[in-house]
Formats: sequence, C-alpha cells, structure tokens
Amino acid sequence: MPAKFKPTQPVSNVVDVLIVGGGAAGAATAASLRRRNKRLDVAILEPSETHYYQPAWTLVGGGAFRADRTVRPMASCIPAGVRWLRGAAAEFRPDQNEVLTTDGETLRYRVLVVATGLVLDWDQIPGLKETLGHNGVTSNYRFDLAPNTWRQVQALKRGRALFTQPAMPIKCAGAPQKAMYLSCDHWRRVDVLGDLAVEFHAAGPVLFGVPEFVGPLNRYIERYGVQTHFQSTLKAVDGPRRRATFEVRSGDSPPRLEERSFDLLHVVPPQRSPEVVRASPLADAAGWVDVDPETLQHPRYRDVFAVGDVAGTSNAKTAAAVRKQAPVVARNILAHLEGSPLPVAYDGYGSCPLTVERGKVILAEFGYGGRLMPSFPWDPTRSRRSAWVLKAKLLPWIYFDLMLKGREWLAKPRPVAA
Repeated sequence: MPAKFKPTQPVSNVVDVLIVGGGAAGAATAASLRRRNKRLDVAILEPSETHYYQPAWTLVGGGAFRADRTVRPMASCIPAGVRWLRGAAAEFRPDQNEVLTTDGETLRYRVLVVATGLVLDWDQIPGLKETLGHNGVTSNYRFDLAPNTWRQVQALKRGRALFTQPAMPIKCAGAPQKAMYLSCDHWRRVDVLGDLAVEFHAAGPVLFGVPEFVGPLNRYIERYGVQTHFQSTLKAVDGPRRRATFEVRSGDSPPRLEERSFDLLHVVPPQRSPEVVRASPLADAAGWVDVDPETLQHPRYRDVFAVGDVAGTSNAKTAAAVRKQAPVVARNILAHLEGSPLPVAYDGYGSCPLTVERGKVILAEFGYGGRLMPSFPWDPTRSRRSAWVLKAKLLPWIYFDLMLKGREWLAKPRPVAA
C-alpha cells in the first residue's frame, strides 16, 4: 500500500526526487525514473484518491466511450516502488529545496518535479458554475458532465447549439471542436442537423493553430453547416434564461458584448496555473513554471524541473506531450544528480486526435513552431478510420499500461544540440 502521509509525522529525510502531482505527468515521470534506477527514492505528493484518463472524455460526450473506463484508483496508478504522500503543496521554497504541504509539513528534496497540472477556472465566467449540468449547459472538461453532454446531444432535436473555446493555453486545444464535430455527426445521422443552428465561438482568431490542419477542418465546418465566430469570448451565462454573453472583438474597434440564446451550450472554461505555482519563485511572467523549453529544467533553480500542463512551454498541453516529456525529465534528472550535463531535449511534440466524425480522426501531431511531426507514414491532414482505432481503442491502453508503467512507446528523447 502507498505510504499514508500523516500530518503528525515529520519527514526527516531528504527525498531524492519529489514529484508534486500524481496525474499523467507526475506518474509517468516517476515510472520513467524508477525503470532507469530502482534504487532512487521517488515520492509523489498527491491528494486525490482517483486518477482520470481525461483524453477520453470527449468520446464519452460523443457516446463512444464509457465514463467508468476513464477512472481508476490513484493507488493503482502510482508506480511500483514510489512512495505516495497523500497531501498537497502549500508553498514552494526552492532556495531551501523544500516544499511546505497544506498539512503544515516540510518536505525536503534533492530534485523537485512540478507536475501539478492546471486549474479549470469555472468561476471566471459569472453564472456558469451554478448552471453546469442544468438548463442545457454542459462540458466535456468534467468527469461527471461528459455523460451529460451525450444525453443533451441526444435529446436536442431543434434550436441553437453553442460551442465555446477560451483563450489559450488550455488542455487539448482541439477538444472544444471535437465536442462539436461528434455532436454534429450524431445530429446528421439522426437527420435533425438541418433543424439546428450550430455556432462555434472561439476567443482566438483562427480555427486551429497549425495552418496545415485548418483546411481539412474547415471542410467539416462546411459539411455540418457550423457558423464560426472568432475573437468571441464567453463572458457570462444566464442558465434559466438560456442566454450566453460574449465579448466580441473586430479589428481596432472597441470590444462589444453580444447576447446569444441557446438550447445547448457546451463550455470550455478558462484555464490557468494553480495559485501555489503562480505565487511561487518558480513562476514565469504568465504564472507557469519557468523552464528551459528543451531540457525542462528551471533556469534559476537547477534542482527544479516541470512536466505536463504546468510547464511554461509553448507546446500543446496534451497527454501526448507528457508521453514525450517524461523520459526527457527522467534522463535529465539522473544526469543532474550525477553532476553531468543534461543529455536530452524535448522537441515540443504534442498530439491532438481530432474526432471529426464518429469513426474518423484527423491525427494532428506537431512540435514547437507548429512543425508537423507525424508518427506514421501517411498524410496527417486526412481523416482516417485507423486513427479512430488508435484514439478510441489503443491510446487508453497505451496510457494506463505503457506510459504510466514507464514503457516509453515512440518516446525516445533526442540528444541536446551541441
């Protein structure tokens, strides 16, 4: 059983590697470290009793995956040989190589890995939190609401459906569109799409940040008759009245507020780094952990690394990015502990399997600067059934049984450039 972290029991020893956060990033990094050095003392500080496979929630919201298959006990996801300290960080003290927990304990480390993930800021949109799950308002970004999305989609036969995307960065930049495409495909199959007005409201100026995928996605936008609204940010929700207020920008004109009625509103909340990170010496100007984008080491506190969504890198915040980051951080930590130069670099890889219809996916894979990085010898801009099989059947297994076990499938790091 994992170690129970007791507030009354002081931690007197120094942990070789302390990982704050037991989600995808923290667990994968711990597994990669332990597979390379089983003598290494690795501990994960994590308060949650459950571990979620979040990438499948879009499929749950589209009726193509069971929600109960996306959740497992946290104990089963902590790698063998890794101590689980059940608690949360209250303060980072990198000058002393210490982390203060919310239970008042002080944890000391040789190397710290920050893997806290990010925060879904539902409260930033007035009226949203109290109406989630009611009045036609839903979101695939919450475990309990993804099944509700599918129920709402099935029930809707006519009216207006709004899908929103906030300002970047967010978890999986394509997820807001995935919810819309799968919904539209269902409505098309049951022959009610013509009775629906579907709108996509995105805070950014373009449909997708990598230009090569914009054309293929636009063809699906046209196929489903979606009306796109760019630079349109959700600002408030009145659930009982079924009204959504958007801030709309156009050129140099002052922003204006527009109210839209809805019968279904799928919301993606604004997202930010956790306050414990934002308020710490580790944060960059935007509040994320400041790291070298290749080595993922902090530029000032050399005993600190970051992995996953909380890292202040420009890559897409996806589980696929974690799959590539974890081996980089693991190898670089081992080198750092030995006093050697950091040997490997992260190339910004991220993947967004865009579920454009049930049974077909555009597998968007790209790195820093939007450089295409396909894993397979096919045209990455085409929708394919094989990519759907990868997304719906193989990736959950790869996640739980490979990535979280330190088995690094297609994740070999490249050497640091001389």
